[in-house]
Amino acid sequence: MTDHVSTGRAACRRRRCAALIAAGVLLPLPVLAGCSADDDGGASSAAQDIAVAPRGRVKDGGTVRWAVDTLPATLNAFHADADAATSQVTGAVLPALFTLDKSGAPQRNADYLTAADITKREPRQVVVYKLNPKARWSDGRAISAADFAAQWKALRGKDNAYWTARNAGYDRIDKVEQGADAHQVKVTFARPYADWRSLFTPLYPQRVMGSADAFNDGARERLEVAAGPFTVEGRDSDEGTVTLVRNPKWWGARAKLDRMVFQALPRAQRAKALEAGEVDVAAVDPKDARKVDPTGGGAPGSQPKSVHAGNPGPQAQRAAAGTRALHGYALRKALEPAYTQLALNGSTGPLSDERVRRAVARAIDRQKLADTVLKPLHLPSRPLGSHLMMAGQPGYEDHSDAIGGQDTGAAKALLADAGWRPGKGGGVPASPQPANEDAAGGGAASGAASASAKAGPARSSKAAHAGSDGRNPEHAPARPDDDHAAVTRPAIADAPLSAVRAIGAEVQQAALLRQSATFYKAAAADRKEAADGDTEGSAYAASRTYAGRAARALAAAELVGTGQAGTDQAGAGRPGAGGAVAGHPGPQAGGQDEKAGKKEDAEGRPAERAASAQVPAMKKAGKALTLRFVLPDGPGSEQLRAVGDRIAAMLGRIGVRTAVQKVDDRSYFDDHIAAGDYDLALYTWPGTAYPATDARPIYAKPQPAPDGSLTVAQNYTRVGTDRIDQLFDQAVSELDPDGSREVMEKADARIWAVAGSIPLYQQPELVAVKKPLANVGAFGFATPRFQDIGYTK
Repeated sequence: MTDHVSTGRAACRRRRCAALIAAGVLLPLPVLAGCSADDDGGASSAAQDIAVAPRGRVKDGGTVRWAVDTLPATLNAFHADADAATSQVTGAVLPALFTLDKSGAPQRNADYLTAADITKREPRQVVVYKLNPKARWSDGRAISAADFAAQWKALRGKDNAYWTARNAGYDRIDKVEQGADAHQVKVTFARPYADWRSLFTPLYPQRVMGSADAFNDGARERLEVAAGPFTVEGRDSDEGTVTLVRNPKWWGARAKLDRMVFQALPRAQRAKALEAGEVDVAAVDPKDARKVDPTGGGAPGSQPKSVHAGNPGPQAQRAAAGTRALHGYALRKALEPAYTQLALNGSTGPLSDERVRRAVARAIDRQKLADTVLKPLHLPSRPLGSHLMMAGQPGYEDHSDAIGGQDTGAAKALLADAGWRPGKGGGVPASPQPANEDAAGGGAASGAASASAKAGPARSSKAAHAGSDGRNPEHAPARPDDDHAAVTRPAIADAPLSAVRAIGAEVQQAALLRQSATFYKAAAADRKEAADGDTEGSAYAASRTYAGRAARALAAAELVGTGQAGTDQAGAGRPGAGGAVAGHPGPQAGGQDEKAGKKEDAEGRPAERAASAQVPAMKKAGKALTLRFVLPDGPGSEQLRAVGDRIAAMLGRIGVRTAVQKVDDRSYFDDHIAAGDYDLALYTWPGTAYPATDARPIYAKPQPAPDGSLTVAQNYTRVGTDRIDQLFDQAVSELDPDGSREVMEKADARIWAVAGSIPLYQQPELVAVKKPLANVGAFGFATPRFQDIGYTK
């Protein structure tokens, strides 16, 4: 059955999600130098870190150069081509009737509204907006009901000439009209709508929304009128900039800055641009964050506590200083309103059985995964307990007990109940990662392994939908000894050597050893850099230890790969079997010294791998339980792959094999996640202040279309129930906030129970900011107040 993914809103969501992955939001392997592995705090605020300063301490004038991933594809935030840069620009120039505070709660914006309330509930819901009499467009025209009405008509979904990204909420409105006077707007709903505060933000002038041509193309590169603290001065595609200037007709608090320049700057180029002082504000990856002064966590001019306060030794200070080159910047960090999840494709194969999905969920230690990502950054490392709310958001409750915590025994029992039982023969490989990371000294054999394990060229989404089962049509049908001969499976060459039964044990062991060497080499280089020439310290000693392990792993790989190793030698060199080259350093080893590494051993990570190596593979009817784990292969996705490696090891402990397939970042989302071409995958969803509206298409039960296809909307796991849909419908129609929240809690518990997606952790938000700048940085959920951003006096 071919899966149909909804266009419009879904397309917008896909771009946001793909951008989070491809832009490197997910953390890379190394840990911040000098950080204590035990420290769970250190951030000035997990919700927000923007160096707050009162307006009286902020200078008038100046320019801020702000890095964005790309130039906005359009300045119409409701257009199907809108992206993150669109939202950033429009947030500074257009009305936002309700903004979000740092906890994600909507707040009336007094610059535009003196009041906004539900005035009637029966027989139909009526909301009256009372406009600030000073609120005007930059062309002098007052903001009025005509602007509201034009936006409603454009977004209600009745005219396909408008290329809209979404119509949720607007499709529930019956009419929009002027209220008691010119400063009132009366909105009458055909159906009750709990998330009415989400509407009309941003608000566009009637000239943009009044016709399809103006909507589709009139605001693509310019906004002729504005009603915010800034206006759009122009766009320079050659320079990759959009420039905003202070709006002289703004009636609110005067913008402190003269101008803001949004500069298109890919993540890979940001460290160099920061070193050259070419940008003032830039979101960065942890690799680059290590170069930023971490002591600037408070307001400019204050003396905030260092994030290294728990490890103040001179050696740690020298190591941290040695990795910092961006002395003119401060690192602002918070928990971003976005989360990484493990997606389980329930449309076919073993994961179509809810018991198998629940077993996978029970095998995963989400706390360890959160620690891997967040502890090195001194952010609260708690696993996320909700699909619908972020930690600290009003109404957040942990409902993960609906499926239960990590429990190997319970996971195995669920598999047994589903008919999967331990088979005879060898256990699950200790390290399920494919050997496709280039390793210096790996030789031709390593290169061959890389070529065989990588996915083929990127395909179009159309091609991904064209095959016999709609999942991976370009691959040959499954062989008789595969897990599910009745469905089309990926060709065996697309799976990693470490998870393919057809590959000989010697080749498999050699590939694993070469990958271990890769990890050790990266760890050695990182510790040597942290040592900063100090050959007497622990960092340098750790680098030598890791370098030695890399050499021994490569030597063992050569012996095993060429058939020169005896049984004892091969056993000694096998990852997870003990000895000098047992295991590999794992996701955090690249940033820890030898002492920390020993502690990690005590916590059981290598033991986890060794245990998984000896667990018999689960089988049914003679076929092993193997899940294809698809991950992005780009330079910004190192941490995602490291987390995937840990998950694969955890699954190995219950006898589940994982065949890791690394694919090009550019095709990862459209050709694999959206197309359903995976068993397991990791990707990120943005959080929302309006989950009853925004989360429904993510968890809605896929519906069969008249042509026999499957309409999945944004539910890329293809797992849903009628009851979950009913709860969303009930919540979005419940006008009592507490009542709506209670229904959402029930929906979240049921989403956990069906185990289509497993939330792991909130994303870290890391922003390098010029030290004199105030009121800017890691905003978290909060809507930026662009008029307050500026340089301190």
